[in-house]
Amino acid sequence: MVMERTAPVFDSSQVQITKEEGLRLYEDMVLGRFFEDKCAEMYYRGKMFGFVHLYNGQEAVSTGVIKSLRQDRDFVSSTYRDHVHALSAGVPAREVMAELFGKATGCSKGRGGSMHMFSGEHNLLGGYAFVAEGIPVATGAAFQSKYRREVMGDASADQVTACFFGDGAANNGQFFECLNMAALWKLPILYVVENNKWAIGMAHERATSVPEIYTKAAAFGMAGVEVDGMDVLAVRQVALEAIARARAGEGPTVIEALTYRFRGHSLADPDELRSKEEKDFWFTRDPIKKLAAYLTEKNLAFEDELKAIDKKIQAVIDDAVKFAEESPEPDPSELYRFIFAEDE
Repeated sequence: MVMERTAPVFDSSQVQITKEEGLRLYEDMVLGRFFEDKCAEMYYRGKMFGFVHLYNGQEAVSTGVIKSLRQDRDFVSSTYRDHVHALSAGVPAREVMAELFGKATGCSKGRGGSMHMFSGEHNLLGGYAFVAEGIPVATGAAFQSKYRREVMGDASADQVTACFFGDGAANNGQFFECLNMAALWKLPILYVVENNKWAIGMAHERATSVPEIYTKAAAFGMAGVEVDGMDVLAVRQVALEAIARARAGEGPTVIEALTYRFRGHSLADPDELRSKEEKDFWFTRDPIKKLAAYLTEKNLAFEDELKAIDKKIQAVIDDAVKFAEESPEPDPSELYRFIFAEDE
């Protein structure tokens, strides 16, 4: 069965976007796609170990939300599918790839690997292996922003937090508890549900009594919106509106982005549970091809410009692999380092 629930059609003719903004979105999405493709290659060549969950097909969600935040101040909380969130947040491809290789130059010093990307410098609060584990952390980050601003009088504490999680996490207790607190205290946070229709091998419609996750926001009196997660312009518009509300003190928003992962749950998943018909349906809605078509149709970019970006990003990916391969392993003498916080 092909699950065709999609968000209301987004009217891209009303979008006000410059050529520079359009190319920035395209470049970020291509970076995510090319990076993940290279991860698959490196994994099967034995360069990476453990579980590796790729993001192919969902790039419009990461780019549309994170590139709408202030990258020098706002916070991002991820999941175990975190490589592309890290890249969108500004973590250099070199550091993300080195982390996947378990090297000391990785963004988590080689301690985290695929599922635990972290960068204090880029306000990336981490990737989390347990389902829904990052939701309370992100809620706490939003609380501290509000507390510092309203209680401690820090006018600069106007950060917004974007919390990403999958459809499966929306059935967990943390989701409901944190939505209640966020609504009660009007926390500046976006709860971004990346509904890719499958929680590992469980179809979304079989796992929840109310498949429309965004409607659950109403129970807490907060804004909830459904968006086409395969359309970066639609995601961007919804994100900008939610971020503006959050920064103005109007509270949180649940954003359900209807998207689809083009690969299996992880690289160890043979992906035999989803039908070919279903996958083919979603492949035709590739978010990168959709944006490329929009940019050329609106004369915001020429095909050779997009190809130049592709070539540029491929060079970035090749450099990241070279950097990761040549980087040192963590020193055994530092086995117990980073267990506790260190003085600056």
